[in-house]
Amino acid sequence: MPTREPRTARPVVVSIGGSVLLTGDDDVGYLDRLAALLRRVGQEGPLAVTTGGGRTAREYIGLGRKLELTEVELDELGIEVTRLHARLLAARIGSPTPAHPPTTLREVVHELGRASPVVLGGTEPGHTTDAVAALLAVRLRAARMVNATNVDALYDRDPRAYADAHRIEKIPWTEFRALVHGAATGAAGENFLFDRLGADSLARAGIPLAIVQGRNLPALEAALRGRPFDGTQVGGAPTTPP
Repeated sequence: MPTREPRTARPVVVSIGGSVLLTGDDDVGYLDRLAALLRRVGQEGPLAVTTGGGRTAREYIGLGRKLELTEVELDELGIEVTRLHARLLAARIGSPTPAHPPTTLREVVHELGRASPVVLGGTEPGHTTDAVAALLAVRLRAARMVNATNVDALYDRDPRAYADAHRIEKIPWTEFRALVHGAATGAAGENFLFDRLGADSLARAGIPLAIVQGRNLPALEAALRGRPFDGTQVGGAPTTPP
């Protein structure tokens, strides 16, 4: 049996928001195309993928909060949803992606030594899947992290509420961290710009972050490959839409 050549490319980590995975608009077609993209990129180098919980997780968390569950218990509910999403995506990607997603960073590092891409959900209470992706990127000394979200870029304020919101195509870590720390509280199920722990971890390690619209697959693929893309670059090289 021929021996597979060792991969020399540095790992890449992508966090795919739950609000991107399941929208009610051609989810089957999107997941098919996303799986094909991740399979293709993962064959060229180590690729780790985290999946968020999105609206489904927030619904469970909202119900749990009414039932007076603790924040830890609410986080655990959300984690279970993210793992269901990971299981769904991993199954669609197929071998060699592990069918049973890892539940710890250590397991991901181990699996990436023999398979790519590797898909996982949340790991522990208090860590969003964005934070998990960022911590994993630091652990792997990744070339970059990509945040696939439901907006096309970073704005100075919510573009859905303000017609004059300014689109930001490049921002240094100092400014991005200030935005993140000012917007998030850390409560379970919160829908926010980016995770505080994740931003701080990436900034300290000097790992660039790309923010793209996750349903814009050409932009997502360009960001994964380190090419100019349509979105926002945090740290790293400037970006120009292809």
